[in-house]
Amino acid sequence: MILRVVKIGTSLLRGIEARSTNQMIEGYSDYLASSIKRGEKVALVTSGAVGLGCSHLGLKQRPTDLLSLQATAAIGQGQLMALYESAMRKHGRSVAQVLLTRSDLGSRKSFHNASNTLRKLLDWGVMPVINENDTLSPEELRFGDNDTLSALVATAINADELILLTDVDQLYSSDPRENSEAKPISDVHHQNVFDNIEHSTGGRSSWGTGGMTTKLAAARIATASGITVHLADGRDPKRLDELLKGSRGGTVFHPSPTPIGNRKSWLLHALQPKGELVLDSGACNALTNCGASLLVVGITGIDGYFDANQPVRIINQEGEEIGRGLSSFSSEELLKAITSKKDLRRSLVVIHRDVLALSNAPRE
Repeated sequence: MILRVVKIGTSLLRGIEARSTNQMIEGYSDYLASSIKRGEKVALVTSGAVGLGCSHLGLKQRPTDLLSLQATAAIGQGQLMALYESAMRKHGRSVAQVLLTRSDLGSRKSFHNASNTLRKLLDWGVMPVINENDTLSPEELRFGDNDTLSALVATAINADELILLTDVDQLYSSDPRENSEAKPISDVHHQNVFDNIEHSTGGRSSWGTGGMTTKLAAARIATASGITVHLADGRDPKRLDELLKGSRGGTVFHPSPTPIGNRKSWLLHALQPKGELVLDSGACNALTNCGASLLVVGITGIDGYFDANQPVRIINQEGEEIGRGLSSFSSEELLKAITSKKDLRRSLVVIHRDVLALSNAPRE
């Protein structure tokens, strides 16, 4: 039985001249309900709460300050759910609202709880309608975009596929609106394709209304966990029907042949690092090539303040991220340890291999 996560962005739900927001949601829901009727499981990650809130208030421009965004989301979220509930009820299907923040996935226990809740809803034939909790989430707890959220949801429930619906037909080597020589990319198998595209956009999330950089980030997360990602033009809801029936997206990101697993994905992508550990070259080599745990002896610097068992970034002497993990010691304890002359102290395991994930795991 195939399990999919579908992500629909704000640009699609704004509607077009021929279809209103309500009609767009009804169109998507028709095909989502058909998929569930075929025995498939579908979780939906949807934007749109802020847009609907702005429309209700008659605002011509989307607010830029956090407080106004939270207030408009509070108004729009109920309307968004009502539209999906009404559209799915016509097909005899139920929906469930799930609002998530990064803190909801910030511990292994809460990550499991979110995963189990979503799985139970899917087992009941209920479609989870998932959105970031824009109403109350402080800025530092936000995912920043629903692309990232959709990839984390797909990882949490061990989905087979993630479908990213946007307003462009596929991935290009650069912004096709600015570069007439931009080449379409139909398949992505290798890590260097991600790197090359991100380099060509200068790290910006500018092209594509929803931002192509966030789509690439989501694809990184999902494919590293063994999930196939389809990027497709969703301006016509019928395209979703084709994808749910097995058609391919305009660009397909193929899963890694060596998935990092649910736990490693959680370490890398769901947690918000509280500090950084700077390593010498020997420690970097031991972690990346020898499968070692991180010892105190390999740490040359500490940045930030953190308690024991909190997440930290691991970086090399050039400031490049090597990985992330849970430190067994607080920053204060580590500062004392790295200055200690006792050999016993310098051999302490700071991050065990089981709670350490490399940022650039090899891809075939």
